[in-house]
Amino acid sequence: MAYTVTNFRTKKALKDALKSGAEIEVYQPGPFGPDVKDGTCTLEGPHYPAPHSWYASAVVRGGKVVSVK
Repeated sequence: MAYTVTNFRTKKALKDALKSGAEIEVYQPGPFGPDVKDGTCTLEGPHYPAPHSWYASAVVRGGKVVSVK
């Protein structure tokens, strides 16, 4: 699981930011490394300690989200 650097409260807010052209960076906390460079990953939000209320599959290139499902 990974997080976006910006703490999006909803998946819709994440998708809207991506559509508007925002550069959305991702990171993976814990022992698996802080950076997600290329490929697909699962995002979750909002950030801890808030309970996670959304999950998304994202395509990442160069550490930035290019699409979200």
